[in-house]
Amino acid sequence: MSVKIIHPDTFEAQNHWYASAHNATLHPMMKFFLNMSTDQISERYCHLHPEVEKQSVDELLNYKPKFFMHSGTDLIHVASKDGNRKMVVIETNSSPSGQKSMPVVDDFQEMGGYRNYVEQTFKPYLKGKRMIDGALAVIYDKNPMEASGYAHAMADVFKENVFLIPFFNNGAADETIRVNNGVIEFQNEQKWVPIRACFRYVTQKPWNRLPITGKTIVLNPVITCLAGGRNKLVASKAYEMFNADFKRSNLVINTPETIWDVGKEEIPLWVERMGGKAVIKIPYSNAGQGVFTIVNEEELQRFMERDFEYDKFIVQALIGNREWSSEFTGGKLYHVGTVPTKRGKSYAMDVRMIIHYTKEGFKPLSLYSRRAEKPLAKTIQSGEESWSILGTNLSVKEGENQWNSDVSRLLMMDVKGFNLLGVGLDDLMDGFIQSVMATKAIDDMAMRLVSSKSTFRKNLFKELNNDASLLNEIKYDK
Repeated sequence: MSVKIIHPDTFEAQNHWYASAHNATLHPMMKFFLNMSTDQISERYCHLHPEVEKQSVDELLNYKPKFFMHSGTDLIHVASKDGNRKMVVIETNSSPSGQKSMPVVDDFQEMGGYRNYVEQTFKPYLKGKRMIDGALAVIYDKNPMEASGYAHAMADVFKENVFLIPFFNNGAADETIRVNNGVIEFQNEQKWVPIRACFRYVTQKPWNRLPITGKTIVLNPVITCLAGGRNKLVASKAYEMFNADFKRSNLVINTPETIWDVGKEEIPLWVERMGGKAVIKIPYSNAGQGVFTIVNEEELQRFMERDFEYDKFIVQALIGNREWSSEFTGGKLYHVGTVPTKRGKSYAMDVRMIIHYTKEGFKPLSLYSRRAEKPLAKTIQSGEESWSILGTNLSVKEGENQWNSDVSRLLMMDVKGFNLLGVGLDDLMDGFIQSVMATKAIDDMAMRLVSSKSTFRKNLFKELNNDASLLNEIKYDK
C-alpha cells in the first residue's frame, strides 16, 4: 500500500461507514445524550450519586489533558448479586475505532464524528504550538476505512492536502516513512517530506517504530499507549492511583479485580484464588488478541501449553453469567447482557464509548456495542470454549497486517440496535463518567512518565513495567 494524497472536498460518506450505519437513523435517546452539556451530565450524575462531590465531577469533566485528547473505553454493563447495576471499565484505547459504526447525529453534517473530532479537538490542540514546516498526515496500520475518513475531514477543515500513510509493524513501509532527528518524514515523488502534525492510527506496537517524543506533533502521542492506552498492565496501575487520589471525592473507576506483574508460572495460583474462573491478558495486545477467558481446568491447561513473547501478564476476575463468574474481593459481578430474544437468549455485550476533549470539556464523540457469538448460558457444556460466550471484539486477524470485522455482531446506536442493549440515559452517563476518569488516569500516568524536559523517564517506566521483551521494543530516540 502506498501513500495517498487526500484533497479537500473529496469526501464520500459511503467510503467511511459500514453500509448499515450509513443508512441508519440514530436513536432519539442517543441524540439527546450526545447533545447534553457537561453541566447537565454533572448535575444528573451527582443527583444519582449523592456521595460524590459535585465540584470534583465538574473539575473532572472540564479537565484539559496534556497528552490523551481522545480515547475509546470498553465498558461492560454489570450487576451484583443484589441486582445493583453499574458500568465497569475493561480497557481504554488510545487509537479507538468506532466512527464507521456510528450513525450521524445531524443529517446535514455528512462527515459526522470525523469532522467533529478534527474541528473540536485536533485543530485546537495544534493552535499555539510551535510546529516545524511540513505536511499534515494520517498514519495508520489498520482500519483504512476510518483512517481515510479522518484524513478527508482534516483536508476539508485545514483546506490543504493531507497524506494518508500506511506504517505497518513488520517494517514493510520503511521505504516510505522514517523518523529523522525527531521528525516523522515520508517519501513522496522520491523526496522526503517532513510532517508537522499527524493523526495516529498506528495500533500494533506503535512504540517500536514511532518516537515517544519528537518534533512532529502526534495525536494521540505514543506516550499515551505506554501509559495505559495500549498497555493494560500500566493502565491498571493508573486506575488504582486515580482511585487513591480521588478517594475523598468518592469518585471510583470501576474495574474487575486485577492482579498485575504476573509471571506465567504464577497464573494457575491466581486463577485458583478466583474460584477457577478468570481472564488472562497479554497486556500489550489489542483488537481482541491476547485475551484468554478461563472457566475450567481444560482452558487453563491449553493456555499454559502456549508460548508467549512477553514475560508479564495480568489476571482479572471474570465477569460471566451470574451462575459462573469469578469470586473476588468485591463479590461476584455478572453480565446484564442484551435484552432477551423471543427465544429467551441473552448475549454478553460491551459498549465502546469514544470521548474527546473540546473547549466545552470532555464530550462523547461516538458509541457502538458488540455482542458475543453465543448466548449467555447458565452452564457451560464440557468442551465448549468460553470465549465464544464472552468474547465481544469484532476484529478478525487474517494474516500479517490483514484484518476483517465480524459485523454480524455489531449493535449500533440506531433505533433497532440501541433497544437491544437494555441501557438507559443514566447508564450512558455513568459510562461517560467512567470513560473520562479512565482517560484522566492514563493522562496523569503519561505526565509522570515524561520529564520537565520532555524526555521519557525510562527508569520509572521500568519500575512500573519491568518486562524485558517490551522494554527492548521501545524506540527511545527523539
